[in-house]
Amino acid sequence: MQKKERYKAFVDYFSEHQPNAETELHYSNPYELLVAVILSAQCTDKRINQVTPRLFERFPDAESLAAASSDEVFTYIRSVSYPNNKAKHLVGMAQKLVHEFNSVVPSDVKTLQTLPGVGRKTANVIASVIYDVPALAVDTHVFRVANRIGLTSNARTPLAVEKQLVKYLPKDKIAVAHHWLILHGRYICVARKPKCEICPLTWFCKYFEYVKIQKSGIK
Repeated sequence: MQKKERYKAFVDYFSEHQPNAETELHYSNPYELLVAVILSAQCTDKRINQVTPRLFERFPDAESLAAASSDEVFTYIRSVSYPNNKAKHLVGMAQKLVHEFNSVVPSDVKTLQTLPGVGRKTANVIASVIYDVPALAVDTHVFRVANRIGLTSNARTPLAVEKQLVKYLPKDKIAVAHHWLILHGRYICVARKPKCEICPLTWFCKYFEYVKIQKSGIK
């Protein structure tokens, strides 16, 4: 199967079965999503959704978070990964948001990356989810699934995966494809033992083809 055909099969399937896929992080405005995505680095969305209600109750906007100490923020996020660093990043992000951006979350990917705690992945999430920018964030799920299915080839870094996906995906599907890949990786194409027996993509998946060959003993 040619790469273009594989991309078409991928887009066609999810456009029909998950046309409105979206983030599983809970938020009600751009500020809350930005905080949640910063917290979600190397942590599960489920854990973040358990933490953020109390955090947002105490710090409902950038101004209140900017006025806080990292020690106080830490007490609300102690159960997430790397809470010390994330507490400092959140306060620094809020302070810059207030003082340099009038508390408005930027829409530009490069500008977003000037905020403490915001790398390319986080910036792409915010730009695509909040502002519908055709940006694609690559986390561990996206990286794994894109390579396994065969959407990418010889892509050894998140940026390389991002560039290949953006090149071949239809522009209007780039943002939602991020969620397709994440959800597929979270629930079916899991890291250690992918659930190929229930996967609807096996007919064009390179990983499944490789597994079949290995089991059959064909060289």
